[in-house]
Amino acid sequence: MWAVLLLGCACVPCARGQNRSPWTLESVLAQLDAEAKDFHSLAADIERTKVTVVVNDRSTETGNIFVRGDKMLLELKAPNPRTILRTGDSLFIYNPGLKRVEEYNLGKNRALVDQFLLLGFGTEGKELQKGYLVALLKEEKLDDRKTVELELTPKSSAVRNQIAKIQIWLDESSWLPVQQQFYEAGSGDYSIVRYSKMVRNPGLPDSQFKPHWPKGTQKIKPQG
Repeated sequence: MWAVLLLGCACVPCARGQNRSPWTLESVLAQLDAEAKDFHSLAADIERTKVTVVVNDRSTETGNIFVRGDKMLLELKAPNPRTILRTGDSLFIYNPGLKRVEEYNLGKNRALVDQFLLLGFGTEGKELQKGYLVALLKEEKLDDRKTVELELTPKSSAVRNQIAKIQIWLDESSWLPVQQQFYEAGSGDYSIVRYSKMVRNPGLPDSQFKPHWPKGTQKIKPQG
């Protein structure tokens, strides 16, 4: 399940970044609270790079992500196609090569899973503070976008045993994540997730988040 969580997961023009004082942690969190009220959905391209430090190995996969409310569809296309769907209390992982779909019941872990899969997509500042110790690191340009970088340290010791910290870069024009970096506990390995071609509040139908798999797909429910 933690391997799944590490996945993740329109630049709206505005003048909010002009003629203002430098951002403080309090003002960033207040901005996230305000922006969350108008966030409904998102479509974007995604690139995830896993870095294994000991052997200096980097592996990258690409695809598309769609988010609406608490629903998420992640379609990874290369190099190993698969689909990850989160809806309600269910998380599905479909592997077309194996013609198999795994279904996980999130149950009491639903809120915890959403901290990772939906991080930054309409997340309120006060919600971030519930689950993390939040620090403002700096402002910087990333992919020609002006961003605010936050560092999130999980408050839960159980979570910190898996994820030591998360860094997230928020686009100051849309307040959506341009990049997230997840640091695994112990190993020092990390994953970098980058988002591009972002469209804020596109019309995404219910049918896009319905579990439907090709005929003949094997359905399994792993335990644990």
